[in-house]
Amino acid sequence: MSGDVAEREQCPGRDPVGLFRAGHVVKICAPMVRYSKLAFRTLVRRYGCDLCYTPMVVAADFVRSAKARDSEFTTNRGDNPLIVQFAAKEAQVLCDAALLVCPFADGVDLNCGCPQRWAMAEGYGACLINKPELVRDMVRHVRNQIDNPRFSVSIKIRIHEDLKKTVDLCKKAEATGVSWITVHGRNIEERHQPVHYDAIKVIKESIHIPVVANGDIKTLKDAENVHHLTGADGVMVARGLLANPAMFAGYEETPLKCIQDWVDIALEHGTPFTCFHHHLMYMMERITSKQEKKVFNILSSTSAVLDYLGHHYGVCS
Repeated sequence: MSGDVAEREQCPGRDPVGLFRAGHVVKICAPMVRYSKLAFRTLVRRYGCDLCYTPMVVAADFVRSAKARDSEFTTNRGDNPLIVQFAAKEAQVLCDAALLVCPFADGVDLNCGCPQRWAMAEGYGACLINKPELVRDMVRHVRNQIDNPRFSVSIKIRIHEDLKKTVDLCKKAEATGVSWITVHGRNIEERHQPVHYDAIKVIKESIHIPVVANGDIKTLKDAENVHHLTGADGVMVARGLLANPAMFAGYEETPLKCIQDWVDIALEHGTPFTCFHHHLMYMMERITSKQEKKVFNILSSTSAVLDYLGHHYGVCS
């Protein structure tokens, strides 16, 4: 584990469950492989994001390997409240991983929603929605072994085709002490089909803990609409924030100030070039012409990107 973790340990973050009691819709940056790392979390927190997740981490690897811990989990004093998302299929392994991050994070989330074939084949992700007893077991283990009432334990799920099964899963998770449930409103087979916000509403009305809505939220207006449609206590955004990290602050497209902030943060954190460049490609999608994209997207060094941004947009390093 790297970053200013000693500082973070001495300066615990906010109670994440308390965010849901504040009376406003909690705005959340989703766990995104490769993308929702410390530098990007730092950026979106400047633009109205209330709560951030790490990318999904395989709990067994994290527990077994110090190298995995150092590469997969980086934080610092300002990186809170922070939820570490784990892929797990064994209760004690999830608990061991949670114990490792407990001093440096504000909660853990069990991934029960990833539909990728490798995850499902390994027994991780969305296949867990069909194993409510196992989910209950994993949550209970973490609850019983972490002696910190402020530390949250949440789950992120997809829905079943038969929504009664999803409601049953959520009720069992609630009874075990889950802090909140994030619902991606598609089933395992659905990728780009419309999100079933009506299903999220049914789930919200069936349980008494906070529910977070996830899926196809690309603007602040979308977030407000989904809140009204579902009654959800929070909204979780992935691609919408990649395209516009200032989305939660009400910007319709990425402002130049946000691009400047990303350059400053990424350089300060030593962000690898590919990640640095990919984020900019997403951020500038709506504000560049096709011809500009052709040029910008094939740049191959940090200095070339900085020269381009300085010449065309007045962004400086």
